[in-house]
Amino acid sequence: MWTPTEEEKYGVVICSFRGSVPQGLVLEIGETVQILEKCEGWYRGVSTKKPNVKGIFPANYIHLKKAIVSNRGQYETVVPLEDSIVTEVTATLQEWSSLWKQLYVKHKVDLFYKLRHVMNELIDLRRQLLSGHLTQDQVREVKRHITVRLDWGNEHLGLDLVPRKDFEVVDSDQISVSDLYKMHLSSRQSVQQSTSQVDTMRPRHGETCRMPVPHHFFLSLKSFTYNTIGEDTDVFFSLYDMREGKQISERFLVRLNKNGGPRNPEKIERMCALLTDLSSKDMKRDLYIVAHVIRIGRMLLNDSKKGPAHLHYRRPYGCAVLSILDVLQSLTELKEEKDFVLKVYTCNNESEWSQIHENIIRKSSAKYSAPSASHGLIISLQLLRGDMEQIRRENPMIFNRGLAITRKLGFPDVIMPGDIRNDLYLTLEKGDFERGGKSVQKNIEVTMYVLYADGEILKDCISLGSGEPNRSSYHSFVLYHSNSPRWGEIIKLPIPIDRFRGSHLRFEFRHCSTKDKGEKKLFGFAFSPLMRDDGTTLSDDIHELYVYKCDENSTFNNHALYLGLPCCKEDYNGCPNIPSSLIFQRSTKESFFISTQLSSTKLTQNVDLLALLKWKAFPDRIMDILGRLRHVSGEEIVKFLQDILDTLFVILDDNTEKYGLLVFQSLVFIINLLRDIKYFHFRPVMDTYIQKHFAGALAYKELIRCLKWYMDCSAELIRQDHIQEAMRALEYLFKFIVQSRILYSRATCGMEEEQFRSSIQELFQSIRFVLSLDSRNSETLLFTQAALLNSFPTVFDELLQMFTVQEVAEFVRGTLGSMPSTVHIGQSMDVVKLQSIARTVDSRLFSFSESRRILLPVVLHHIHLHLRQQKELLICSGILGSIFSIVKTSSLEADVMEEVEMMVESLLDVLLQTLLTIMSKSHAQEAGEYVSCLLSLLRQMCDTHYQHLLDNFQSKDELKEFLLKIFCVFRNLMKMSVFPRDWMVMRLLTSNIIVTTVQYLSSALHKNFTEADFDFKVWNSYFSLAVLFINQPSLQLEIITSAKRKKILDKYGDMRVMMAYELFSMWQNLGEHKIHFIPGMIGPFLGVTLVPQPEVRNIMIPIFHDMMDWEQRKNGNFKQVEAELIDKLDSMVSEGKGDESYRELFGLLLLEKVEQETWRETGISFVTSVTRLMERLLDYRDCMKGEESENKKIGCTVNLMNFYKSEINKEEMYIRYIHKLCDMHLQAENYTEAAFTLLLYCELLQWEERPLREFLHYPSQTEWQRKEGLCRKVIHYFNKGKSWEFGIPLCRELACQYESLYDYQSLSWIRKMEASYYDNIMEQQRLEPEFFRVGFYGRKFPFFLRNKEYVCRGHDYERLEAFQQRMLSEFPQAVAMQHPNHPDDTILQCDAQYLQIYAVTPIPDFVDVLQMDRVPDRVKSFYRVNNVRKFRYDRPFHKGPKDKENEFKSLWIERTTLTLTHSLPGISRWFEVERRELVEVSPLENAIQVVENKNQELRALISQYQHKQAHGNVSLLSMCLNGVIDAAVNGGIARYQEAFFDKDYITKHPGDAEKITQLKELMQEQVHILGVGLAVHEKFVHPEMRPLHKKLIDQFQMMRASLYHEFPGLDKLSPACSGTSIPRGNVLASHSPMSPESIKMAHRHSPMNLMGTGRHSSSSLSSHASSEAGNVVMLGDSSMGEAPEDLYHHMQLAYPNPRYQGSVTNVSVLSSSQASPSSSSLSSTHSAPSQMITSAPSSARGSPSLPDKYRHAREMMLLLPTHRDRPSSAMYPAAILENGQLPNFQRALFQQVVGACKPCSDPNLSLAEKAVPAAPSSWSLDSGAREAQPFPSAHMGRILAPPVPPRSLLHGHYSLHFDAFHHPLGDTPPALPARTLRKSPLHPIPASPTSPQSGLDGSNSTLSGSASSGVSSLSESNFGHSSEAPPRTDTMDSVPSQAWNADEDLETPYLPVHYSLSESAVLDAIKAQPCRSHSAPGCVIPQDPMDPPALPPKPYHPRLPALEHDEGVLLREELDRPRGLHRKASLPPGSTKEEQARIAWEHGRGEQ
Repeated sequence: MWTPTEEEKYGVVICSFRGSVPQGLVLEIGETVQILEKCEGWYRGVSTKKPNVKGIFPANYIHLKKAIVSNRGQYETVVPLEDSIVTEVTATLQEWSSLWKQLYVKHKVDLFYKLRHVMNELIDLRRQLLSGHLTQDQVREVKRHITVRLDWGNEHLGLDLVPRKDFEVVDSDQISVSDLYKMHLSSRQSVQQSTSQVDTMRPRHGETCRMPVPHHFFLSLKSFTYNTIGEDTDVFFSLYDMREGKQISERFLVRLNKNGGPRNPEKIERMCALLTDLSSKDMKRDLYIVAHVIRIGRMLLNDSKKGPAHLHYRRPYGCAVLSILDVLQSLTELKEEKDFVLKVYTCNNESEWSQIHENIIRKSSAKYSAPSASHGLIISLQLLRGDMEQIRRENPMIFNRGLAITRKLGFPDVIMPGDIRNDLYLTLEKGDFERGGKSVQKNIEVTMYVLYADGEILKDCISLGSGEPNRSSYHSFVLYHSNSPRWGEIIKLPIPIDRFRGSHLRFEFRHCSTKDKGEKKLFGFAFSPLMRDDGTTLSDDIHELYVYKCDENSTFNNHALYLGLPCCKEDYNGCPNIPSSLIFQRSTKESFFISTQLSSTKLTQNVDLLALLKWKAFPDRIMDILGRLRHVSGEEIVKFLQDILDTLFVILDDNTEKYGLLVFQSLVFIINLLRDIKYFHFRPVMDTYIQKHFAGALAYKELIRCLKWYMDCSAELIRQDHIQEAMRALEYLFKFIVQSRILYSRATCGMEEEQFRSSIQELFQSIRFVLSLDSRNSETLLFTQAALLNSFPTVFDELLQMFTVQEVAEFVRGTLGSMPSTVHIGQSMDVVKLQSIARTVDSRLFSFSESRRILLPVVLHHIHLHLRQQKELLICSGILGSIFSIVKTSSLEADVMEEVEMMVESLLDVLLQTLLTIMSKSHAQEAGEYVSCLLSLLRQMCDTHYQHLLDNFQSKDELKEFLLKIFCVFRNLMKMSVFPRDWMVMRLLTSNIIVTTVQYLSSALHKNFTEADFDFKVWNSYFSLAVLFINQPSLQLEIITSAKRKKILDKYGDMRVMMAYELFSMWQNLGEHKIHFIPGMIGPFLGVTLVPQPEVRNIMIPIFHDMMDWEQRKNGNFKQVEAELIDKLDSMVSEGKGDESYRELFGLLLLEKVEQETWRETGISFVTSVTRLMERLLDYRDCMKGEESENKKIGCTVNLMNFYKSEINKEEMYIRYIHKLCDMHLQAENYTEAAFTLLLYCELLQWEERPLREFLHYPSQTEWQRKEGLCRKVIHYFNKGKSWEFGIPLCRELACQYESLYDYQSLSWIRKMEASYYDNIMEQQRLEPEFFRVGFYGRKFPFFLRNKEYVCRGHDYERLEAFQQRMLSEFPQAVAMQHPNHPDDTILQCDAQYLQIYAVTPIPDFVDVLQMDRVPDRVKSFYRVNNVRKFRYDRPFHKGPKDKENEFKSLWIERTTLTLTHSLPGISRWFEVERRELVEVSPLENAIQVVENKNQELRALISQYQHKQAHGNVSLLSMCLNGVIDAAVNGGIARYQEAFFDKDYITKHPGDAEKITQLKELMQEQVHILGVGLAVHEKFVHPEMRPLHKKLIDQFQMMRASLYHEFPGLDKLSPACSGTSIPRGNVLASHSPMSPESIKMAHRHSPMNLMGTGRHSSSSLSSHASSEAGNVVMLGDSSMGEAPEDLYHHMQLAYPNPRYQGSVTNVSVLSSSQASPSSSSLSSTHSAPSQMITSAPSSARGSPSLPDKYRHAREMMLLLPTHRDRPSSAMYPAAILENGQLPNFQRALFQQVVGACKPCSDPNLSLAEKAVPAAPSSWSLDSGAREAQPFPSAHMGRILAPPVPPRSLLHGHYSLHFDAFHHPLGDTPPALPARTLRKSPLHPIPASPTSPQSGLDGSNSTLSGSASSGVSSLSESNFGHSSEAPPRTDTMDSVPSQAWNADEDLETPYLPVHYSLSESAVLDAIKAQPCRSHSAPGCVIPQDPMDPPALPPKPYHPRLPALEHDEGVLLREELDRPRGLHRKASLPPGSTKEEQARIAWEHGRGEQ
């Protein structure tokens, strides 16, 4: 049974729980839970993360913690009972953890690792706090470390700053806003400090002056590595100041044995010292750690003879130094011990030993040397900061190691009161001694003793260094053979204070002999007393002591014998009459020098101080002694402070009248001395003295008298230094006065109380008098007043001991009131005055409400004056802050109401004015201070205060001014961001105060300014404030964490909702005045409704209905509301406001309201269009803000732009989005699309002079100018996008404008531009893009894409795989669909994203251009892929049962045609599909297309190899031929035979007869092509590959054989591979090179598509003809396999039409005379009527069929052009040759023709190759082994041509018939037009396998060439050179192609011949669309008027053209993806055979 828990209320999850039981609560480790009930090992409760979800969880998963439960029951709250800082650390770490991971994701690695380190530190510090084992000081320190780290982390993560007091988070409710502001500031400063230098000490609150922090070095000797000494050593460490040239610390001594270990075994690991009390100034000095090494042993280290072994001397050995400045940086950063190695150097000359460290530092290397590289001291150093107590606390381990405290010589910067010290430091400087008759100098050792007055040697009063015990005697080290030794050794003499007087030092000098005995002989001594006769100690100086002679026999037992002698020169001068007969004689030539330095708190070296302390000994000198006290040093005074004070007050009591003033002055001097920072710590000593030791009960009278006298004198005296000093000492003077009075009162039981009170009042009158003096003319008086004001607030506490609070307050009020008003005082005095007021407010006196009632008016008066004049604002704000702080803490008291009332009256208005002034100047800090003051005041105000405030306004104007001011301040407060973004606590409190204040003021606004007194300005100000308030970033709770949101909502609620209710109710109160705010407030209110808070939206959206209603009432429509709403909605949504739920709510709420109106229809229409606009805007924003792709952004922008144009007709917005879209295109380098986009704006403008305003980036200009600028820009973008065809019409439009204005300069420019575009079209390479169809399915796509399909224009070189990858990266959530079927409803409606992508083929609209014969392919290429709206896609499928043996029987094609909304390219790279149509292609039609495509592919490849330079790699051709032939042997086309030539099939499908015939023809054609291919292959094949060639020929024979029974006569028609070659009347077109893989399968997206060339290659150099142009040049040689007659017979069979019997047109036959490995080109130029022009099928795209009118029979003829090297075979009609030679007239013609068109003079190049050197010409077939024949005698090639009906020539054209050639050779022949030949390199450009079919139906690729209109390739070597003929103009070029029509063709008997050698003319004649190769110019042969017998036409079977190959078509076995079908070509009824033949010829031409 579940029972409520009593104790178990709060716990932490220690193991994650998955909630796997019914009602289980899912918990993560570390979460905290609140427990409600328990039952058998289970708890029921909630997680604090999700307080609304209750559930059960195991009890053993929870660690219970103590907690405080309040409000027990259903709504109880539980607060953990732990240190608040622990709770904060826990919450902060949880908040940081997610942000920390994000740092890694965002690559902020440095911060990531820093934060990890800080988090680990926090966890460790938290653990220490929870352990409970820390002392209070340690807890405080740990908390300090924690807060520094928390603030640092919050700062760097951009989280809120936490205000703290004493490391605890403050509660903003408990303190004033001013205090909260100051805490934020101090927290900010501590964060900045910790960022710059982590863990620096914080300044403690209330410290008036910061103490200098002492520094200490912890030094530890780790080891001394040496291998040469072998004796005991003493190592002395000290600090040395190089600049001063002196030691600044005591010495630290380490005694080591000969092995290098400590001599005392207890010292192991304990050889360490603390060098203390270094000031910051010391740390900047050039300090060194110096180590002197003294060995103890023989006189000479390496000479055992010198001195006996038992005698040990102290001898110098070496020295090492370490620069502190060099290591300080690393020590400061490290904060732990760091090791250093100090190299030990020995002195080269012992006499310079005392300077060895200086020489090493100066690097005087000649004076020292290193005994060995391994000599070194290893020490560790650590830098510590803080006083000794702190160091002991923080580093207890150091002090456990037997630490030697090594003090600084002299006192530290700060002398602590309890620091008792009595040290005399003595330095043995040097000595000068006589040689004493010896040949060598002495080895002198000095022995020193300290002797007391009775001659006793004092024990343990000599210290060689810290770290070793004191001793009774000192032996100096010995310098070898030196009579003038320099020691420089410092000895410390810690003599007890009671033994100091009377003690003296004795120095004995001995010579250490190195002879056998090694005795030490005494030869002299010196002495010095420690104190002088006057009681002062030995002064700090160098003292020269007299040396007295003596020997070992001399006795020192009676020390009086020598103490009477003078010890030094000063002593000698003091006692000149010394008897000379004494035992000890002074050695006048010898001297001994010592120096001393006293560091004592008990002994003085000052005579004047000693005289004061012993004043009774000199009663007559008291005046003088008191006067000299000023000259005593401060150190001496503070050492004897208590004694001096006692003495002074005794003197005062002794004779008040006489000494009173002097004692007062001395007292003032001492008090002011303690104000010095060096002695500041002695103030407590003074306080203690006053409280406990001071005994001057009568002193107060004299002190008051003197003080008053000083005050009264201040008016007259010119020098007032002593008066100012007395003023500064006021605090302690009052302390003495009050304490003295208390003592007197105690002693006399309160006598003379009245006299005391009156004297104090008189004193205050004097103070007021001083302050009231006019100090403007007297600077000294000014300083006196300033000193008085500064000290004045310090006396309050003393006065409160004797007077009541009210009395003291009255004193103070009178004093403060006596100050002159601000107007009369200089600025510096203002500051002092205000500082005095500030200190008054901060004093204890002001905390009493009784005193505040008296003092507050005065204080407020002064502040008011300053604020009104805008002076000293910072000080005033500080005073106000203190006042509000006090008022807040005592707000429970009744008097506070009155005080607040007083402040409101005095301050509120002036505060607002001040804030407005400050905000206008943007002074952030001042603004912050005053804002916090204003907020403090408003927060303290209650209903009564507001009521009084509003009642006190005299008029409505005053009220209006006040409201405008306060609203303006509030608005500025939100706009200016006075408080930084991370001051969340401060910002929320501010908002809370503002909303409360506004609620009070709104009623006043409504009451006073609504009806007749309506004031737009105030209302507008109010609305603006409310809107700004709701939109504040700090109030947007949706973006913060749930825990923080809960905390804010619990404390303040959602303040936006409160303000929204207030706003709505005020709007309703406006009534008819609402119309004033339409449309002005629409934007602001819309901004409010876009706040993502449902309640705010529900409140505010209905206001729009209200606005519509009011405008409808007034104007009869709501156009203003509509326009404004749409404008503002656009800008706000793009700023990131609004969401889908807002759109729905907006529509829902407004439609509901509008439904009830009379204008409901217009209203509903408007609301609907706005919601639809929002839908698009949201999509647009989502695309723009994310890492979305350009495509998405562009699509979205287009969508939105169209909406603005078409649906809501907002032209300005439309234009804005045009420019946004244009910028996006430019960024993505879509220049063509950018141009089309900008064109939209251009088209909106007219060529008019109407002025246009400035808009976007356009200046104000006329419409004409803007349109011109836009046109130029659009033309520029078209140029960059290589879309010159689109730019040309604009060029013309501009030219027209320029021409009309006679602006010839611009006209010239634009015409040149246009001309350059034509050049670019013909010369520059352009890539044809791929097109892809993309379907976006699923509800997760943006609205503008959802369940729609688009066609996209791909980037250059982009294939399907790359495009698909790009789309998937743009939509990472999307899944790619693997099938092309249309998706069903489940996919369309699911919450996911599906992408369906496949390539599609464009179907061009410009069919006319593509059909025109003379149009170059570069031009056609453009029209094939531009301005395309229709696209095609083929999908193979099996209909009916699949035939397992032969699947081709059932393989159908589903052809889809897509129509787009707009043509591509356009304003986007993709457009939506508007319509789709489906047709199905039967298996037979499919087979036809497949075979036809393969034929085209083979022709292309063979053509390439024919025109390659010799010895090219033939493997590609080998593979392709092998693939086809081998497949044919093993299946291939045999499969089609089985499938479609089967009798069953034919009987079942009687309608397919024509198609079957067509397929048969194509198969025959394939055999012919293969034969040609094998011939080419034989020519290029490598000898090693001959076996393959042979195998191919064998298989080819088998293939032919298999087709014999199908096609009788095939063996005759096929070209023989072994030497005979009679091709089928078609020249193969040249194609781009292909990869081996593409031979096997024509991949849909392969850049080298076998079914067609790349789209950008030039046209093939194939032969073309039409029925009108029957002039064909056949080039051949004599080595034909068949006789010409046979060939003729075949041709007659092919053309059996009797009408044309005997009418074979004239032929010219040329033959090559030289053998050459490369083939020559065959090309023709001919112009046909435009109606008759067909275009060849694209190998990649398939061909649409001709209309019925042009249905034609296919005529086959394979023209074999000559090779340069080797003659090629051709077909010759017998009637042509004259004895095997050309007729004379033809030879003449050829010479002239060729001479006229020579491009260059290289005799080895054929004409074609010269014209187009880079392009392979159309291929020619080699017939095998032939012989080269000389030109005149060889058998010439003969020509067959289709018949041409006789027709008349058009006027103006040159008529070519027989007569034309009967001129003698010398006559000028008909000239060819002289046109330049352009070079056209061939580029392999990828073609899409699904590209659109070319212009007309029924075109066929069977013929690779057909009889031409008399054009042949000529080798230049065949003819003589003749001069170039004059150019002609009367050629076809001058007649537009439109001039020719079909009727004319039939009527005119002759066709004019077009002469042209230019590339464009050649290209004009070429019709192959994707199968383009380069065209070379040919020569034109004139018509022969003789009619040879016509050839019978070949039977024509109307059929469908060949299917294209799709992806992965394997030619061997099966077709996975057959090509798309051509539409059926039909003939017009009644068309004659002749016309059929003519069309066949035309069609054969077009195919190339």
